Amino acid sequence: MFKEILVRLKQGHRTMVFPAEGIKLSPRFLGLPEVRSGACKGGCAGCAEVCPTRAITVADRKPVLDLGRCIFCGKCAALCPAVFKFGADYKLAAREKGDLLLSGRIFKRAETLDAKMRKLFGRSLRLRQVSAGGCGACEADCNVLQTLVFDLGRFGIQFVASPRHADGILITGPVTRNMKLALQKTYAAVPEPKIVIAAGACAISGGIYAGHPETAGIPEEILVDLYLPGCPPHPLTILDGLLRLLGRTE
Repeated sequence: MFKEILVRLKQGHRTMVFPAEGIKLSPRFLGLPEVRSGACKGGCAGCAEVCPTRAITVADRKPVLDLGRCIFCGKCAALCPAVFKFGADYKLAAREKGDLLLSGRIFKRAETLDAKMRKLFGRSLRLRQVSAGGCGACEADCNVLQTLVFDLGRFGIQFVASPRHADGILITGPVTRNMKLALQKTYAAVPEPKIVIAAGACAISGGIYAGHPETAGIPEEILVDLYLPGCPPHPLTILDGLLRLLGRTE
């Protein structure tokens, strides 16, 4: 026991400061993309053809990138760097699906909940995570938030085992047909009022599984309050989105 205490004293404080300016991520990290529609000269639609999730559409030489479908593979930027450029900004959360469409405009980041919901959940939020057919990557990055580095609990946010103890659900995965009923029952078990978060390209749009006969998608009756793009979304993307939703980034 004493050895463990001495090791911790030697290690010091390892929890990162957040929100904070100047957070540096790996050079390999692909964050918020810039789409320079005016630089598209040929209108060849090659970027749309190379995209594995059909996240890019081109009309009248104006490419549009859907962050909800994008898996951040970088193929479009490699093919046409004049039009597509991925930056290092991890702040990708949005409240509306339409805000995830990029085409030469400033990205609209997620806004906070209304005053009533913010009063209820602003200082204490409990979420039930539902893995609806995911590969495990989004789930892993949600788990990472509970480690010493990110320490999600210091913001009053926790993942709970029972939906009856939760204020909302965080959905990962494309929602397979086998998981659709389970998701609906979990959502129904969460007391009102509640919030819904779709994390990752699969949950938002189906990702690489979009259009597959065994992919059902989030049922229409489950209204999403926050979209977290990525494949998987970076832990900082998830954390930033949650805090923006709760009005904790001001």
